[in-house]
Amino acid sequence: MLRRIYNWTLRRAADRHALLWLVLLSFSEASFFPIPTEAMLVPMVIARREKAWLMAWLATLASVVGALFGYAIGYYLYNSLGGWLIHLYGLEGKAHSFQDWYARYGAIVILVKGLTPIPFKLVTIASGFAHYNILSFLAAAFVSRGLRFFCVAGLLRRYGKPIEQFIEKRLTLVVSACLLLLVGGFALVKVL
Repeated sequence: MLRRIYNWTLRRAADRHALLWLVLLSFSEASFFPIPTEAMLVPMVIARREKAWLMAWLATLASVVGALFGYAIGYYLYNSLGGWLIHLYGLEGKAHSFQDWYARYGAIVILVKGLTPIPFKLVTIASGFAHYNILSFLAAAFVSRGLRFFCVAGLLRRYGKPIEQFIEKRLTLVVSACLLLLVGGFALVKVL
């Protein structure tokens, strides 16, 4: 089954609407959707390595716009939609501690969390809830997401064939590791 999903994703990543899907996923992942952008970015770059930098730019820009949407959810809609999303991820008790983190560490929190497997939507919603400075927030989001997506795109562009062969041979291991990182990110947020 994993092989069929992987092959389907590779075919979608190479079709004419792939960039639109990447933009939509990157936007939604930064504000409310649980699937990381790399789920689409990795197969897209493997399928079209010559477009790696374009894909990284689009993912970065869409993620920053999505981060702004997540920020707005936290700022304006925390008592309804924002609180519901935080509750959905089981982090009700952590939202207030994020405010304290922002008061002490500011942009460092956004930079670090934007690079880690910790779900970025939690950072964006919490930033809005904490009323963190919007310009500092956008700058930190742009830097952290850009670093993340350009590193992925650059590595795949440079070493795409060996990475593709590794993924093809060890698909179950790669998918399991990605799921472990995703679950680990949520678990790490609960512990912190």
